[in-house]
Amino acid sequence: MAVNDDADSGYTDLPLRSVHGIGVGGALISMVEPHPGTEFAYNRWYEDDHFYAGALYMPWMFAGRRYVATRELQELRYPAVSVIAQPVTAGCYLHLYWITPGHVDDHVRWSVSTNTVLRATNRIHLERTHVYTSFQDHSGSWSRDVRGPRDFHALDHPYPGVVMEVIDAVEGSDRAALDAYLRDEYLPWLHRSPSDPIGQTVWFAPQPLPADKQPDVADIPGLERRFTLLHFVDCDPRECWSQRFAPNGERVAASGQANVVFSAPFIPVVQGTDRYVDELR
Repeated sequence: MAVNDDADSGYTDLPLRSVHGIGVGGALISMVEPHPGTEFAYNRWYEDDHFYAGALYMPWMFAGRRYVATRELQELRYPAVSVIAQPVTAGCYLHLYWITPGHVDDHVRWSVSTNTVLRATNRIHLERTHVYTSFQDHSGSWSRDVRGPRDFHALDHPYPGVVMEVIDAVEGSDRAALDAYLRDEYLPWLHRSPSDPIGQTVWFAPQPLPADKQPDVADIPGLERRFTLLHFVDCDPRECWSQRFAPNGERVAASGQANVVFSAPFIPVVQGTDRYVDELR
C-alpha cells in the first residue's frame, strides 16, 4: 500500500506534541437506559460496536468497562426522588472510560466528531435514554492499599462491583468547599478501616457538555456544585450495601455541607455476552 506522506505527517507530529503521563486525566461517565423491549438489541449494539467504535478506538481513551444494575441492584438506590434519575431506578447500564492526563479536551473534540459520523451512518442505537452522561475532570483518588491497584488500574482490575455516588454541595456553597469536605471528612470516614471492602475511590467534576453535543444528551442542573464518586469494591456490592453505603446519605446531609443526590450499585457485565439482560426489569 502506498504511503501518503502528507496524511502520515499528522500522526507523526501529534505524538511529539502530546502529553504521555500515566494517570487519570478525566473520564467519560455514561449511565443509560435502553427503552423497554430493546434491551437485547441495545446490549448487542453496545458490546459489538459502540464500546469500541464509539469510545476505545478514539485517541487518549486508554481504559473502559461496562457495568450493569439488575432490578435487584436498582432497588437499592437512593434517594427515592433524585435530580439525577427519574425514576431513581432509571439507568441500568453504566459505562466508564478513563482519559489520558493532558488530553481530556482533545478527546472531547474527537468524540463529538466521531459520534456525528456514527449518527449519520446509522450506527447509533437511538432507542435509549442518557440518564447521566458527561465528560468529567479527575479531581482526586483515594486508595486503601499502598501497593494495591492505582486509579488508572481501576477499570482493568477485576473489582466485583462499583458504587456511584453523586454528591452536590448545598446551595450557596461551591465545588471547592465540597472538595475540601470530601478530602478532610467524608473520605477518611468512609475508608476508616484497613479491612474495608472499598479498594479505592476516584472522584470527578462534571464538565458542561460541548455546544455541538449530540441532541440526546443534556446537562443536569447543579453540575457546578457536583462531584461524581466511584467506589470500587472487593465484593458484590449487595454484600456490603447496608453497612457501607446505605447510611452515607444521612451522614453527608448531617454535615450541612452537601447531599447525596444519587447512590447506586453496579456489577460488571460479562463482556461479549447477554448475561443479566433478562434481569433488568
